[in-house]
Formats: sequence, structure tokens, C-alpha cells
Amino acid sequence: MKSKIYYKTKEEIELIRESSLLVARSHAVVAELIKPGVTTLELDKRAEEFIRDNDAVPAFKGYQGFPNTLCASPNEEVVHGIPNDKPLEDGDIISIDCGVYKNGFYGDSAYTYCIGNVADDIKALLKNTKDSLYAGIDAAVEGNRLGDISYAIESKIKEKGYGIVRELVGHGVGKELHEEPQVPNFGARGRGMKLMEGLVIAIEPMVNMGTARVKWLNDGWSVKTADNKPSAHFEHTIVVMKNRAEVLSSFEIIEEVLKNNNVEFV
Repeated sequence: MKSKIYYKTKEEIELIRESSLLVARSHAVVAELIKPGVTTLELDKRAEEFIRDNDAVPAFKGYQGFPNTLCASPNEEVVHGIPNDKPLEDGDIISIDCGVYKNGFYGDSAYTYCIGNVADDIKALLKNTKDSLYAGIDAAVEGNRLGDISYAIESKIKEKGYGIVRELVGHGVGKELHEEPQVPNFGARGRGMKLMEGLVIAIEPMVNMGTARVKWLNDGWSVKTADNKPSAHFEHTIVVMKNRAEVLSSFEIIEEVLKNNNVEFV
């Protein structure tokens, strides 16, 4: 039986916005600390404290058994990395994915950070991944099809010769962290369900420097590239509207902190 799509009211969208902006502010707390020598466990502890101090609950902690608040995935890890006590090093990149649950609704957003001096080709990977996210968002308007979002993302990435992860996709967001529909980062224009106002989705391209193939690590969560080349991941929670998509999460809050701390970003 096909799962139901839930369209959100204006009031529900505002509650999702509140959760999504708290995610952005949680990222900003991470951005304050991010530098060579910090551990992902330190970032995780601070993010959890901040979320709980703001009368919310970390969305990922305990979700299907996941042990932490943040998914922290460095370098060749694509997503779902478990925070640990290994210090980040100069030249690393790291995808931080964060979700919160507040007032009955979820917010979800991911950002890939540069640690110190990152190689130019890796910075280009990050920039193109981020650009593909916004290409997907531009296609998320009422009257378009779900495949138009997927096609817009894929078109941006294929022209650069990167690999697009296929096993992992975006998703609906609302009273559940993962709702229908699934939002692939590849697909055909004009295919899939018709987009309607009030559809809230997380769009999240995961793009690899080399092969699109991935493999799961023995911890049962972490996903890495099959060729051990770097991977980038950016994610926004957005709502489909009549003439444009509205972004409910925020990178500006994150990047203001990075800029003030002289931390490079794309």
C-alpha cells in the first residue's frame, strides 16, 4: 500500500521552521568550535546541550538505535558517521548532519565544513554539491514533478564528473523525521508525483569525488565511498510554494559564525 503524503498547514510550516532554525543555530554552535584538534565527540556533546537548553530533543539520538546527537562524517565518509574521540586534522572536511524535535515537529539540515587548509579540488567538490542543492530547491515549486528536483541536482553534478550517491535520498519532514516522499538526487525531468504547495521535504545531495558506489562500515551506520575518495553533503528542509520553494533551515546563521572566526567555507 502506498504511503500517504502529508501536506502541511501554514501553522505547521511555522513550527517546522522553528525546529529547522534551531538546527541551524545548533550548527552555529558547532561552527564556533570547528578547527583542527577538536573531536567530533566534543562537537556532539555541545550540540546536545544546546538543543536541550532550547526545550527541544536531538532527533537522531536513539533513532533506530543511533547513539549520538550528530552524524559526523569526515572525508571519505558520506553520512551517518558516529562521533568519536579522534581529533580532526588540518585539510579534513566533515559533514555534520543535525536534527531536532520541538513542539511536535522535526527539522533537519546538514553542512560540510572545511577543517583548516583544504585542497582546492576538495573545496570545488563542496561548492558544486552546495550549488546542486540550490538547483534542486529552485525546481521545488508547485506544478513541477518530483523528478524535476532530482534532474536539477543530477544535471549540476554530472557535468562535473562526480559520483552521485543513489542508495541514500532526501525525504519528507514533519511529525516524523522521515516521511514520504523519498527525494532522490538523480532522475528524469517530468517524472514522479506532482509537487503541491505545503509539501515539506529535506533535499540533500550526497556527492563523491570519485565513484558513486558506497559501502557500510561494521558499526552498522557509517557509509563511506567505495574508493576512499572524499564525499560532500549539504541539506536544507524546504517547503514547496506556488512560485518558489521556501527554505526553512539556514546556512547564513552558520556562515556568519565561520566568517567571524576566519574559517573557510564554500
